[in-house]
Amino acid sequence: MTALTADAPRHAPPRAKRRGVELSLLVCAVLVCVYGYAAVGLARHGAVPPDTGGYAAGLGTLALLGHLVVRLRAPYADPLLLPIAVLLNGIGLVLIHRLDQETPGEPAAPTQLVWSALGAVLFGAAVIAVNDHRRLRRHARAGGVAALLLLGAPILFPSVNGASIWIRVGDLSLQPGEFAKVLLTVYFAARLAAHRPKLPHTGRRSKGRRGPFGRTLAPAVAVWLLSMLVLVVERDLGTSLLFFGLFVVLLYVATGRIGWIGAGLLLASAGAWAVGSLEPHVHSRVADWLDPFASITAGQGPGQLAQSLFAFAHGGMSGTGLGLGHSALIGFAAKSDFILATVGEELGLAGLTALLLLYALLVGRGFRAALGTADAFGTLLAVGLSSLLALQVFVIAGGVAGLVPLTGMAMPFLAQGGSSAVTSWVIVALLVRLSHAARAPRPAAAAPADRPPARPAVLR
Repeated sequence: MTALTADAPRHAPPRAKRRGVELSLLVCAVLVCVYGYAAVGLARHGAVPPDTGGYAAGLGTLALLGHLVVRLRAPYADPLLLPIAVLLNGIGLVLIHRLDQETPGEPAAPTQLVWSALGAVLFGAAVIAVNDHRRLRRHARAGGVAALLLLGAPILFPSVNGASIWIRVGDLSLQPGEFAKVLLTVYFAARLAAHRPKLPHTGRRSKGRRGPFGRTLAPAVAVWLLSMLVLVVERDLGTSLLFFGLFVVLLYVATGRIGWIGAGLLLASAGAWAVGSLEPHVHSRVADWLDPFASITAGQGPGQLAQSLFAFAHGGMSGTGLGLGHSALIGFAAKSDFILATVGEELGLAGLTALLLLYALLVGRGFRAALGTADAFGTLLAVGLSSLLALQVFVIAGGVAGLVPLTGMAMPFLAQGGSSAVTSWVIVALLVRLSHAARAPRPAAAAPADRPPARPAVLR
């Protein structure tokens, strides 16, 4: 038996900062990426690339600078977030460099390295600037308006590959929907946190239970209609599903009512069926998903999805080895939408599983930060940012593997795409700040002076 008296210390013991653990994991992450870079050179040319040292120094410098920023400005942050981001980003650079060997006239790795460096710089800037995540709540409305403007901007520019989701100015191209998703997450979290006490008690009663009916359903219907509008006008299936799924998840977390999940699935299914039947670009993707080998049967050769499935089958359990696959046969999207096919072929099911587990661990640590955050806005923001990553990985991996229709989104950190790389780093920066707020020690409130001392409690 242990007696706990009133004289016991009221302050919780200091929690370990674990910055040394983070530094050790960063070293391991950089070494894994450097090994992959050297393995590609050995497989393709029989020698270690001469610029391996420069690649190691560049990636190591970015990782070290990120670590120093976290050590100084967010010392209690989760020690796994930054190493996982560095490892995923480094693996993505290795894969893009490997695919560049098949298209020597169209190198993408140098440009992706520049975008990754910019993302790492913005990571440090966000960790320094957002010293209290609650300040973001004050600018949520302006962020929501900016997100809508960003979503509508690509309508003014020509479509690319059937979808109007890009802004092109000369050689520079941006996908504004990537930036809009972060702003909308902040907006959704702020709005739901402001009305969180009222949400579980609204709606009509049906057979003694409250359901998501009447005015309670109106916000979800509005967001659903907006996402369908984006899908119809810009023919962007991935963005519309991502935004709608994000709002439904946050609404469920804010209310605790499982009915929102069912209503969201019904609305998303109805909208996807309607647009997939009427919009030619989306309909073609649904048709490819239903029968990926139809073009082979018609004598036109395999399409992108069929080539992706062939790559997964060729890789088997252990893969062909980095640099020894044929996923470049997929075509122009091999470095972006279908980069997971290269992972499946050259690293096999084992490597693909390990990669998906890294994403799962990153999302799980974000949810853990949400559980430890004291304010409702911080909890919803952490859930929203983590759900963004989870939903994006699900729809991309499912599309490439033929489980769901293709959406044309970029795999976070992994695929070619500057906008995606930058926003992924910003998401990790916000999760670092939230995890620091969740893990930092909080002083216990002192007992009122007129309260009599508590009697000893006995723990058995």
